[in-house]
Amino acid sequence: QVQLVESGGGLVQAGGSLRLSCAASGRTLSSYAMGWFRRSPEKEREIVAAIARSGGRTHYADSVKGRFTISTDNAKTTVYLQMNSLKAEDTAVYYCAAAQTGSFGSLFWEPERYDYWGQGTQVTVSS
Repeated sequence: QVQLVESGGGLVQAGGSLRLSCAASGRTLSSYAMGWFRRSPEKEREIVAAIARSGGRTHYADSVKGRFTISTDNAKTTVYLQMNSLKAEDTAVYYCAAAQTGSFGSLFWEPERYDYWGQGTQVTVSS
């Protein structure tokens, strides 16, 4: 079992940047494809970015494409979400999630595919 802990959220002005981290404990993330999701009072939970187990494939929601970047460290213990050019509509609680998979190249868009979730970190963008 893997435990996920997000950090890096906070209050930022529109146009600013934040980097979220998702640290794994219990084991490395080498057996998992990873995703970042967000939820706000105005919107249902939505996925914003996903990365394959290999780290070689990524995919982004249209709303964040070109602004957000998902990545992992070489040790496969932490997943990051670099968020640039933040907008007020990016305000949400951000969650990372891990999907156990035998495939190095697959990434997953459906929340039901994910096995483990972090507790979330609040991101607030002021306009």
